[in-house]
Amino acid sequence: MIVGIPSEVKDNEFRVAITPAGVRELTTAGHAVLVEEGAGVGSSIPDEEFVATGATIVGAAEKVWSGSDMVLKVKEPIPDEYPLLGLRKGQVLFTYLHLAASLTCTEALMAAGNTAIAYETVRLPDNSLPLLTPMSEVAGRMAPLMGAHHLMRPSGGRGVLVCGVPGVRCAKVVILGAGVAGMAAATLAVGMHSEVYILDRNLERLRQVDHHFRGGLETVASSTHAIEETCIDADIVIGAVLVVGAKAPTLVSDDLVARMRPGSVLVDISVDQGGCFESTRPTTHSDPTFEVNGSLFYCVANMPGAVPHSSTHALVNATLPYVLDVAEHGWRDAAKADAALAEGVNVAEGSLVYEPVAAAHGLSSTPLAAVLN
Repeated sequence: MIVGIPSEVKDNEFRVAITPAGVRELTTAGHAVLVEEGAGVGSSIPDEEFVATGATIVGAAEKVWSGSDMVLKVKEPIPDEYPLLGLRKGQVLFTYLHLAASLTCTEALMAAGNTAIAYETVRLPDNSLPLLTPMSEVAGRMAPLMGAHHLMRPSGGRGVLVCGVPGVRCAKVVILGAGVAGMAAATLAVGMHSEVYILDRNLERLRQVDHHFRGGLETVASSTHAIEETCIDADIVIGAVLVVGAKAPTLVSDDLVARMRPGSVLVDISVDQGGCFESTRPTTHSDPTFEVNGSLFYCVANMPGAVPHSSTHALVNATLPYVLDVAEHGWRDAAKADAALAEGVNVAEGSLVYEPVAAAHGLSSTPLAAVLN
């Protein structure tokens, strides 16, 4: 199989979908790898390192898309890339898609008539998400850092030092969701000596969190009332709620934000799935925040792109076994043999086969089994 790696074109997205080690694994297995010139520069991986492990460097994205049986990316295609989606029939696109948050991208993938597999919906029997986990860990650990930075007065915040100083209270950090991202956020927030509250509906999960942190934070059973009580005087609120493949629920209303302290900061890790704050909208690293009722919203949709060297290697460590499987057997046989990978198939030969995305947009879906048979 010919595997193509285009450069990422989303605003300030510096990650790349393969590492030199990944190239070597693919080429050793007999596959060819096309890498767009300069695709790895943002992750501190020069073209020469890809060439040294067997990749061929090509000068234009169109050549990657038209010349590859499978295209690996990091982020979902943006409108400028939609014309590239149908250049090669029968092609597989393997990347983060987050289609529940974008009807236009969903429609573009369907119109291309090819197959799109989403990293974020590949799901193991225990319901864990092996290809989403590493980026959730990165985004989660970044969230308190971004909150602390924007809490400073020059960045538009209240002017609170997140860790406090002797005699002066530290910042109150509220984390909505105790999944992978929420736990990663809690790890950093506790380490920054802030006052941390983490909310979740799963009581057994909260018991695990309490045991893990040995009482170093407060666990709260999530409800509308509990969210209001904890957020009303928070300095930083981190939204880390995930419903696999579907739109995130709205947990923080604009009315609640209006009652919060002016200059508080809300960081929405869930923005890729539509966000869990009422006024969430995607922002970029070049323009990361906006104001809502006196508070600052940070809703960057590709947070790990700011630390691309770390993120790229963490991502490829997780994706490479699945990439090798698809390259070796083709997406159909790979999906038939691996139920986890089958969960990742969102669009199959132009048909929408992932029901949560269909539900998010009011579209009809086709069972994947009907396409595979």
